[in-house]
Amino acid sequence: MIPACFSNSNTLSNSSEMPQNLITCIYQTQLCNSPTYLTLTWSKTIFSHSLTIHAADCFSISISLNPATFSFFRARPGYKSIYLTHRHYQKIKLYWDFTQAEFPQNSADPESSFYIAITCNNRLEFFLGDLLNELTRRSGLVGARYSAEATLLSRREHVFGRRNYLTRAMFMGSKHEIGIECGGGVLKVKVDGEIKLVVKRLAWKFRGNERIIVGGVEVEFYWDVFNWVNSNIGTNKCNGHGVFMFQIGEGGVWPEMVGPEKRLMRKSLSLAATAAAPMPAISSSPSLSCSSVLQWAEESSDGGRSSCSSSTKSGGSGGGFSLLLYAWRKD
Repeated sequence: MIPACFSNSNTLSNSSEMPQNLITCIYQTQLCNSPTYLTLTWSKTIFSHSLTIHAADCFSISISLNPATFSFFRARPGYKSIYLTHRHYQKIKLYWDFTQAEFPQNSADPESSFYIAITCNNRLEFFLGDLLNELTRRSGLVGARYSAEATLLSRREHVFGRRNYLTRAMFMGSKHEIGIECGGGVLKVKVDGEIKLVVKRLAWKFRGNERIIVGGVEVEFYWDVFNWVNSNIGTNKCNGHGVFMFQIGEGGVWPEMVGPEKRLMRKSLSLAATAAAPMPAISSSPSLSCSSVLQWAEESSDGGRSSCSSSTKSGGSGGGFSLLLYAWRKD
């Protein structure tokens, strides 16, 4: 089940540490010739903007995209040598440059004019961005070998709003704007401004799934707005979050929440636990990414494998992709 979140919305949303946007992307790549899941978590709050790069059992590092509070200047290009935790003799180099990065409005991850790169033994093993020539100039990687391109397996995003929630995603190489609108007991799903699905009577249909077409591609859409429906019952007027997933093919891979994402979920659970009204029991499981939506998707695709491990597949990684949205209400 989705962790209950019947928190005091004013307390949560008024915090200066409350993210304006929080995005986790997981890529399948290689580190020193070993297959690896690489997790990038982008976090943006009122006073900070950061990126956390994590590879389980290998390394974890956070980069500030703003050098100081209230600064209008972004951090300078940088690089860092990192020894992999489970292989002390293996060293990688991490390079980044966000000085000219362009960010869509209210988005934590950049759209253009940036790069992130990882090299091992003068081999470029991971690259994200559009400034490869700039990386080559700064790093001296002229003629460096480039391993197979990294594959984006899944994107998990926390969006915040009152009624409308917007994000963007790549489906089969095409970029689309995704819109979720929920109000008056009706759920609307829009893709590039076009209504793709309308779900009425959410009090009875608070969980479900439907197939929609996005750019000629079949996408399985799952929703769970139980928290929102329950928040309007009795004396419980807290807002919580809805969960929505867009899945192509066999789905993606879901890592355990770390860093700012983990802190956000734990804070919401803590506030829920101290709410005045009687609440359902809250799971203390460390795997905060567990969700009825993920379990439902897995059961429909492969007979019900658990999605609650530290890095789990949602149906598999054979050519699939999943976009998971946590939509947080704020009033």
